[in-house]
Amino acid sequence: MDFNQLRNYLLSKKGTTEELPFGPDALVFKVMGKIFAIVAYQDNPLRISLKCDPEHAEALRAMYKAVTPGYHLNKNHWNTVILDGSIPAEEVFQMIDDSYQLVAKSFKKVDQASLGI
Repeated sequence: MDFNQLRNYLLSKKGTTEELPFGPDALVFKVMGKIFAIVAYQDNPLRISLKCDPEHAEALRAMYKAVTPGYHLNKNHWNTVILDGSIPAEEVFQMIDDSYQLVAKSFKKVDQASLGI
């Protein structure tokens, strides 16, 4: 998966913006102002950090060597995924979807409705 494919998928999520609040090395994707993905877009291979349910986060780490506890993040709620080709793209997209949904479900019902959730 290349950066443009990853970026386009992230930006396809309703209400998503991208920013560089932590400096030039970490591209941050937010839904309605809350972070759901952080991409180390200058790394080779790319790395993406995603929010995750704690139990599911552990299961993904056990399943994939390329999934590690969140880099510089709460290790219980975030995973960092190394996009080295060892995880199928559809699985990475599912992880992104899960992160987006987890963050979006924390919003008020009216905001969730505006996102189509």
